[in-house]
Amino acid sequence: GLLVEAFVCRKPDENHEDFYAYLLRRNARMYAVGFSLDKAGDVYLVGRLPLAGISADEVDRLLGSVLQYADESFDQLLEIGFVTSIRKEWAWREKRGESTANLQAFARFAQPER
Repeated sequence: GLLVEAFVCRKPDENHEDFYAYLLRRNARMYAVGFSLDKAGDVYLVGRLPLAGISADEVDRLLGSVLQYADESFDQLLEIGFVTSIRKEWAWREKRGESTANLQAFARFAQPER
């Protein structure tokens, strides 16, 4: 068969129960792949197709699913499992006058109150 594995994010620093509950809820609505953990606790998308089910269209659909699910879930997973780290990173960058441009997706919870 065909096996696809794609790294999504490292194991969460905090809010483990909410983090894993989010993954399980997402798994129930996904096509051909599901969230999985490796021995270290890092998160992957994993899917398997039988050889008989493999066509160019099906491989395209499978890889499209991996991209969509990883992209749709990534910010939410970071917000649940890494909120303290993101807030610390934001504060550190502001203190040093560094750009926070690549953290803007998290501004609603990471940016300190003004």
